Amino acid sequence: MEENKNTKEIIILGGGLAGLSAGYVLTKAGIKVKVFESDSVVGGLSKTIVHNGFRFDLGGHRFFTKDRGLNDFIKTLMGEELISVPRKSKIYMRNKYFDYPLKPLNAIFGLGISTTIEILLDYAAEKIKNLTRGHRNISLEDWVVSNFGRKMFNIYFREYSEKVWGIDCSMISAEWVAQRIRGLSLASAVKNAFFKLSAKDVPSLVDIFLYPQLGIGRISDRLKEDIESASGGGDNSVLTGARVERINHSDFKVESVEVKGGRGDLSVMPGEEFISSIPITNLVNMLHPAPPENILTAASQLRFRDLVIAAVMINRKRVTDQTWIYIPEQKIPFGRLHEPTNWSEKMAPEGRTILVAEFFSFKGDGIWSKSDEELTAITVENLENMGFIKKHEVIDSVVVRVPNAYPLFEVGYKGLCDKIYEYLGRFKNLHITGRSGMFRYYNMDHAIESGIKTAENIIKVNR
Repeated sequence: MEENKNTKEIIILGGGLAGLSAGYVLTKAGIKVKVFESDSVVGGLSKTIVHNGFRFDLGGHRFFTKDRGLNDFIKTLMGEELISVPRKSKIYMRNKYFDYPLKPLNAIFGLGISTTIEILLDYAAEKIKNLTRGHRNISLEDWVVSNFGRKMFNIYFREYSEKVWGIDCSMISAEWVAQRIRGLSLASAVKNAFFKLSAKDVPSLVDIFLYPQLGIGRISDRLKEDIESASGGGDNSVLTGARVERINHSDFKVESVEVKGGRGDLSVMPGEEFISSIPITNLVNMLHPAPPENILTAASQLRFRDLVIAAVMINRKRVTDQTWIYIPEQKIPFGRLHEPTNWSEKMAPEGRTILVAEFFSFKGDGIWSKSDEELTAITVENLENMGFIKKHEVIDSVVVRVPNAYPLFEVGYKGLCDKIYEYLGRFKNLHITGRSGMFRYYNMDHAIESGIKTAENIIKVNR
């Protein structure tokens, strides 16, 4: 077991956007960092896969922020690599397309006038109920029914939510959905359709977003490049294929981490401060000595939703004109579809395109356990049945399994997190950040912002 003698470095666990953003800001301040990423490339969920001239993200990730400073941060980092992309999204349901976000006229002609009248009457009745009762929203079902009405919940929300999260809507926390669809109600969706609310009013309705021409993973790549080139490139490093196995601590101070490299060699890495963006459940279980039993129990009750991506390369210039297509119905096994060439033409060789299907999964379930060939065949069959492609147009494919893709916000998760936060907060030199690290719903901008703020807090203390 090899030991690194330099204890003045900041050790960062996880090379996703939060960890890399923290490392970037720290190196700009002249502080040495070492980033450890277990994957073979950086980026976490926000990475770009490159395969035989085709490029695709793990589900398609847009960058948008209302924070001018954060916007400038990304523009400075990426320079001319960024392009502006119009958002065009649809819901595919009942063999028809519905606008996303909802547009009333489309809903009327798509569902029929009688169903639409039912939706509006049900919505009005729910609003009257809300005025006369002290109802507390506990689950996603409670929140959506309260804000949209039960008819709308049953048609537009129930099936897709349960497909994405793999649990009943009554078990999904309302705290999550209130944050995810912050400020959006049927009323605001109707106003948006007729009067075009500005993006600053409702973040979910953003029409334009920034995107690197070669895929979202370029943001992580650029952060890594700048970290390693800071101070001549010799002092800072981002190590991939490096899995943290154990976190050694004493008297609520982390002393070192034990890291296993690609060849199986184990190194002990001391540091001055430690930043963790790895899943909070993993962090708790890596602590040595182990935390109290109640903390281990709380961590064991937090779950993540996993993701399986099936990308099929098509011998055609374009299949759709959409940014995303949401697919709620259970009879179609994938939940969302995107075509990277609608984001940037450089995501595929000229004259060809690529369709990326997202299967929401739990590790070890039927979807996760299928072979790549089976998943590709299922994807192609459904795309053909939906009228998108012909089987003979498929010229290549890739399947990617993504563990711990999304925190699963079950009812009661916040209390469990608060218990873990309180315990980890006792550590003098351990900082948690990012989506998985904090077990929070973070868009890309939130993940980057959380990394930056963590670094800034460390810089203040070290001044």
